[in-house]
Amino acid sequence: MRVAAVGRWGRSAGCAGLIFGHAEVTESAQKSQNRTYVRARMPRMDRASLEQLLSQGLSLAEIGRRFGLHESTVGYWVEKHGLRAVNRDKHLARGGLERDELEALIEQGATIAEIAEAVGRSKATVRHWLIRYGLKTQGGRGRRPAKEAIAAKQAGLSTVVMRCRHHGETEFWLTGRGNYRCKRCRSDAVSRRRRKVKAILVGEAGGCCCNCGYNRNMRALHFHHLEPSQKRHEINAKGVAIALDKLRVEARKCVLLCSNCHAEVEDGMASIPSDVSRPPG
Repeated sequence: MRVAAVGRWGRSAGCAGLIFGHAEVTESAQKSQNRTYVRARMPRMDRASLEQLLSQGLSLAEIGRRFGLHESTVGYWVEKHGLRAVNRDKHLARGGLERDELEALIEQGATIAEIAEAVGRSKATVRHWLIRYGLKTQGGRGRRPAKEAIAAKQAGLSTVVMRCRHHGETEFWLTGRGNYRCKRCRSDAVSRRRRKVKAILVGEAGGCCCNCGYNRNMRALHFHHLEPSQKRHEINAKGVAIALDKLRVEARKCVLLCSNCHAEVEDGMASIPSDVSRPPG
């Protein structure tokens, strides 16, 4: 005779006692031909173990994954024992948005992002209720220019002070595409790109000074041209604003030196080791 369904049990690692009670088989087993179907009671999760796991900051889903249970089962026992799940308040249903409130914000010319900030909800939630009420913001598709930007453009200004979401009140400049961009954001983006490109080139060149092996600070590593007459682009400092493919071609003409070794090589106080080969290209 085969058993088609059985109960499950287990022990929580690091938790006192069993987290599950044994699964009880009822006396009213249903027999069908040579199979026996048994009804198993839901595994019982003890309060002390659950309380310990929740105090460690584990979510219902994480606890469920540890013991092979669905998070709804864990949630059932959390509620049964009068406990509170981690981030419970964050995920509670907060109700819908009122049509009148949305219409008033749209009349003021607010974007979806501005509406979301005003009502304390996500942009996805705002979009859901706009679609449900058949409402549309005035900005149409894409990011709507700020009123200050529209006025500055009409006045023919190349720069204007506006609010940046990253830097607050700061200066914006008119780009070649016809939109205003925060100067500090642009500077930060250029710096990030330069660091990223140099990290790629340094890694492809061996990652350290070919003379002394220094590798602690990437800013102190320089590309030294073996044949100065073949130099077409500057790789160090501002040179990394050039396209990566062009910089790779230029890097193949160089060896990597730290700032000290580079200065000594340039002044004739040191020479590049004869066994140093050019970076692979």
